[in-house]
Amino acid sequence: MPALKRLGIDLAGLRMRKKHSERQDQTGDAFGFQWSKRVAYDSIAVKTDARKWLFERYCHNRASILHEWLKGGRKIILDAGCGAGLSALLFFGRHLKHHDYLGVDVSAEAIDVVRTRFREAGYPGEFLNMDLMDLPISNGSIDMIFSEGVLHHTDSVERSIKYLAKKLKPGGRFLFYVYLKKAAIREFTDDHIRRYLADMGNKEAWEALKPLTRLGMELGRQDFWISVPEDIPFLGIHKGKTSLQRFFYWNICKLFYKEQYSLDEMNHMNFDWFRLLNCHRHTAGEIKRWCFEAGLNIEHSNIQKSGITIVAVKNRSEKKRSGKK
Repeated sequence: MPALKRLGIDLAGLRMRKKHSERQDQTGDAFGFQWSKRVAYDSIAVKTDARKWLFERYCHNRASILHEWLKGGRKIILDAGCGAGLSALLFFGRHLKHHDYLGVDVSAEAIDVVRTRFREAGYPGEFLNMDLMDLPISNGSIDMIFSEGVLHHTDSVERSIKYLAKKLKPGGRFLFYVYLKKAAIREFTDDHIRRYLADMGNKEAWEALKPLTRLGMELGRQDFWISVPEDIPFLGIHKGKTSLQRFFYWNICKLFYKEQYSLDEMNHMNFDWFRLLNCHRHTAGEIKRWCFEAGLNIEHSNIQKSGITIVAVKNRSEKKRSGKK
């Protein structure tokens, strides 16, 4: 039985129930443009790297863990911010034939793309163009929520975690990834670039980022390494040996580089980072506290320089939790 029918949602009578914030309108518009450029993310190289990174962060590189999570009957999987379905198709793969997938995204254009990509892959799925904070889904009705790199693009990561957690059944799992705060200079530079691009159209912003992307390519092609002799805590710079490109990437400005990628593929990574005005970064402590307050027990966390990956299980107790003693 399809997810919408199991959830009691009448698609024909469904309407958007509230206006997005201006920042969420901008998010939907930017993602619609981004995901329509399939040439920038649909290559074997990009998908191979993305799939490897997903299983590294969520499942300790063991696909059997995902199989274990999904055993025991047909599950309802909510992809909260499905985009073009890139992550869901790579992560769930053939499991999609045996479970009921519902993809939700604020971008109508992204919904058109993901529907096409699921059809091409031969997997069933249903899709809603909706605000993640206004879902027509009853609390306690979803078996698994997957939200890969999405919650930091909402108006509030804290509110999104707490709202979506309510939709989970007791014992259901919430898998998500959000951005971690970066080094001080990079935080400043990243926001400066976002403000610079803010008044541009998507196509203009895409082109404006190409010189930055080419600089990242030039740095990446240089076989030049430096040694940072000691930590510089007030700048968030850590000691150690690193390539010049990675030093710039983590400490100065996101200049994405991957030797196997095309200019468009690298520019897509930079556009994804710089274009959206809603691009929140948080500490691991903040994310863990909000999970606790949402009644989520963290089963596994993976904290990297780029971000925080969480696998959490909905508390079976209905007792409200608070971060205060």
